[in-house]
Amino acid sequence: MSPHPAATPTPPSHPNPMALTTHPPLQLRARPPSLAAAHRRRALLPPRRARPCRCCAGADAGKAQARRAYPYDEIEPRWQAHWEERRTFRTPDIGDGLDTSRPKCYILDMFPYPSGAGLHVGHPLGYTATDILSRFKRMKGFNVLHPMGWDAFGLPAEQYAIQTGTHPKTTTARNIDRFRMQLKSLGFSYDWDREISTTEPAYYKWTQWIFLQLLKRGLAYQAEVPVNWCPALGTVLANEEVIDGVSERGGYPVIRKPMRQWMLRITSYADRLLEDLDDLDWPESIKEMQRNWIGRSEGAELEFCAVDQEGHDLGAKLTVYTTRPDTIFGATYLVVAPEHVLLPSLTSEEQRAHVEEYTEVAARKSELERTELQKEKTGVFSGSYAKNPATGEIIPIWVADYVLASYGTGAIMAVPAHDSRDHEFALKYELPIIKVVSPPNGNCDPEEAYADDGIMINSSSSSSGLNINGMLSQDAALEVTSWVESNGFGKKKVNYKLRDWLFARQRYWGEPFPVIYLDDTNEMVPLTENQLPLTLPELDDFTPTGTGEPPLTKAADWVRTTDVLTGKPARRETSTMPQWAGSCWYYLRFMDPKNSSTLVDKAKESYWGPVDIYVGGAEHSVLHLLYARFWHKVLYDIGVVSTKEPFKCLINQGLILGEVEYTAYRDNEGKWVSADSDSSLSDCIQEKVPADKITKVGDNYVLKDDPNIRLNARAYKMSKSRGNVINPDDVVSEYGADSLRLYEMFMGPLRDSKTWSTGGIEGVHRFLGRTWRLVVGAPLPDGSYKDGTMVTDVEPTFEQLRVLHKCMARVSEEIQETRFNTAISAMMEFVNAAYKWDTQPKSVIDSFVLLLSPFAPHLAEELWFRLGHAQSLAHEQFPEAKNEYLKESEIVLPVQINGKTRGTILVDKECSEDDVFQIAASDDRLSKYLDGKAIRKRIYVPGRILNVILDQQKART
Repeated sequence: MSPHPAATPTPPSHPNPMALTTHPPLQLRARPPSLAAAHRRRALLPPRRARPCRCCAGADAGKAQARRAYPYDEIEPRWQAHWEERRTFRTPDIGDGLDTSRPKCYILDMFPYPSGAGLHVGHPLGYTATDILSRFKRMKGFNVLHPMGWDAFGLPAEQYAIQTGTHPKTTTARNIDRFRMQLKSLGFSYDWDREISTTEPAYYKWTQWIFLQLLKRGLAYQAEVPVNWCPALGTVLANEEVIDGVSERGGYPVIRKPMRQWMLRITSYADRLLEDLDDLDWPESIKEMQRNWIGRSEGAELEFCAVDQEGHDLGAKLTVYTTRPDTIFGATYLVVAPEHVLLPSLTSEEQRAHVEEYTEVAARKSELERTELQKEKTGVFSGSYAKNPATGEIIPIWVADYVLASYGTGAIMAVPAHDSRDHEFALKYELPIIKVVSPPNGNCDPEEAYADDGIMINSSSSSSGLNINGMLSQDAALEVTSWVESNGFGKKKVNYKLRDWLFARQRYWGEPFPVIYLDDTNEMVPLTENQLPLTLPELDDFTPTGTGEPPLTKAADWVRTTDVLTGKPARRETSTMPQWAGSCWYYLRFMDPKNSSTLVDKAKESYWGPVDIYVGGAEHSVLHLLYARFWHKVLYDIGVVSTKEPFKCLINQGLILGEVEYTAYRDNEGKWVSADSDSSLSDCIQEKVPADKITKVGDNYVLKDDPNIRLNARAYKMSKSRGNVINPDDVVSEYGADSLRLYEMFMGPLRDSKTWSTGGIEGVHRFLGRTWRLVVGAPLPDGSYKDGTMVTDVEPTFEQLRVLHKCMARVSEEIQETRFNTAISAMMEFVNAAYKWDTQPKSVIDSFVLLLSPFAPHLAEELWFRLGHAQSLAHEQFPEAKNEYLKESEIVLPVQINGKTRGTILVDKECSEDDVFQIAASDDRLSKYLDGKAIRKRIYVPGRILNVILDQQKART
């Protein structure tokens, strides 16, 4: 295939940080080039570090050989500089050299938040996988879009800035530089010309533009809602950012309080978000998580009139939502959320102090804590009652934090006989439990709530005229719904667990809202599109105000403004958008990152969309992915994008855990206690044991000095607190980037969690060293290597081609199925076979180097050049296996005597029946059954079996 247009020399997009010296031209042993060709190759080859003088090299040769299996420290910086200087992986734009007649493949990583800690070895797992796929697709003739950017707004940068007094803009830029340098050191084939950051005004101009479109369509609004407020951080937190009543970041107390906030009406898209999941090539577990998060249910809204203890009407009606209207006769009390708007009017004077104390405690809990199924249910009586419309009975109204104001109506009818939470609550507070559903088989545990469908019992009332006794649950639910609708007590209702998206944060480091408020009327006025971007002011003091007011209120000159249409004085919105905003649509900007006149060009979006392969962690399965799908559907509705979904195929990579930690136990006297001991280990002292002091016996790990002492062995998620974080910079320095890439893919299936092992990376490093020596030869006495290769221009044998093409077929299939570990195994098998050959034919080695290149691109590029090629292999054609070399010429054939298998023979696939029989007759194991015997007939199924039927009668005579 002809070289990609990006192969032509052009100025690099980023300066190369590595100063490299020029090395002499390589002398190629195989197929010596013409002088002109040699000059062309020297012009394309990156400079090589100068070798040390002979005396110095001799002194350090032994040490260098022990440290590295091949000269990766020279090869990798050289080829990274080459790719950058020539923009090898640049993807041209439509109209700028992109051949749109070729198929496209958009491969995307979930872009990182650039923290000050930099990458750890868990990050490159997904990045390496997408890089292998990208390199493979380019070589298969696809136009590949493989970009990288930064999700850089958000709380972590702001908190660091507050703690250090450094502006978040400064720390963010520094962190991005570090991440970029680390990614480049791993040889990822990103198109750096398309790099974006969510903090750049040219980017968030379009985030603000999208918000204005949401506002125009009524999908953005303001509301007074209960929020997780953290006074120490000075911001609202999402439910997922609150753990056990404190902030995930910093561990500060969090309270629930009502605040006026921007909301996005994601619930308007709930059905579409649910229905379109079926068409996505995503893990079923992720789709199920989104289905559960959306939580669509069908039921009814029922009205209960509030009354006092004597049944006098209090003038208030409580609306409850239930998915089981059939159980209305079993409703023995109502429960309202502590935030319910009617609670103050429902609370009696006798109970007011108790209710206020309870609601204050509930305000300090997150929604996740309140709805935890295992937690003990708590509540308090409001002092008021309600009338059950079906029975006419007076039932108490309670307050409990397991009911949320944000779900349904914030009130439920409690049916303790048929709901486990209500049952637990009723037992604790001695409330009535009335069974109204009987299992079809009549069997159920009387001590537990029965939550399934069945046959209705105890469900009739002469006063209300409703009788559903004997009906099946589903029929009874329809009957009750019809009854309440006809009597004005309620209506049929579809409900969702999904709530509207709380889309505001009281912090500085985020996108400003493009709206103002008129001073005289407080009317909200959106900015015009030509006023975008509204940039953040330079603020020296961005610490929390302590009052709930956002830090932007301190930028008085920025806050005060004028409405351009009326000239009236106005003020800006001082809350900012959440970090999720910029990550909702970044995949679209990569298609057209420099466009200043529109979010994305229609032709570019139509060609590149949707993302073909999206790789990232499962922790983003709900929030980011659901929010991005929501925004994408809005953009689809207004004609910005041409597809209903943003991400066609989703792959979740597993975690890389730290190295296995071995824990032993000592008693109070300092004696070892085995981990499988009958005595309690809780009183023992835990002690970490180094790996060199343990050994494995069967499935267990024991002390070398005392095999009777079993240890606990466990790998943990990498974290600073455990001290088990592996820095990829250290791994690259010791083993090379190709070894790190190869090891992370070889550890196991991409989607599984894996445990880091330094011994494992040493193994793949040795494999790359063997590959290098197979092609280049053994090192010279000074530790250096001669130029050129050991390959020859001989014609390959049929067996060599068979080994190569089997490797080709397997590697190609395994890459496409993302089974990278088995693809690497196939290449290891090839190298093992090639070492047994008398010669290494150039045509065979050429093909193998191309197979290796997506996995170990630096080594492959160096070998490709030494093999006499003038251009980078990045856009060479990926080798295709030919069927004639994949057919096995010999097979193992079972041989039966009188229908009983007596052995097997090795025969050619095309062997005739007579030849097969002769081979069987001459086989030592089979001949004893045939010698001197009369044969009645032979049954031969080619490729399957040979069955020899003996003439038993003649055999006896």
